[in-house]
Amino acid sequence: MRTTDPARKEDVHDPIGKLGWPKEKGRDGERTPMQWNAGKHAGFTTGAKPWLPIPPSAVKYNVEVEKADQDSILNTYKRLLLLRKEEPALRDGAYESVGDDEHVFAYLRKSGDSTVLVALNMSGQARTVDLKSVGANADVLYRMPLGKGGTAHEVLSLGKVDLEPYGVVVAKVK
Repeated sequence: MRTTDPARKEDVHDPIGKLGWPKEKGRDGERTPMQWNAGKHAGFTTGAKPWLPIPPSAVKYNVEVEKADQDSILNTYKRLLLLRKEEPALRDGAYESVGDDEHVFAYLRKSGDSTVLVALNMSGQARTVDLKSVGANADVLYRMPLGKGGTAHEVLSLGKVDLEPYGVVVAKVK
């Protein structure tokens, strides 16, 4: 859902926005009604008019459209939440920072015999990092961007971890 700030003071409902107009527009833009589908009022209400306006982007960004796209933000979060549920180390494991690339945020989560590596490329350029100090190989649990839902049966050599711009890899260390 897109933040859609009010264009006119008359459209502001938030008291902070009314007091601070036009510099401070308040929270109305962030409190847009939930956009369930591309229908009237984005499926939020059958009433004549919702309290806050539905942005035009609701036709493209809504739950119904996101559900159908396996690489949508909604489905990405669902997969990552499921992964967290399935991997105890991601829920309650100890945290250990790894790697020395200033553009890659990499860490381990360890719980019992399970060790999971998370590496996030925080830059707009592809990066390759050496994480062999962690182990030799890891089984990829999730990779983005990948398409097809971020899953792949891939063994990752930790001596050379390739990350796309703003890419992510989550892997179980062997």
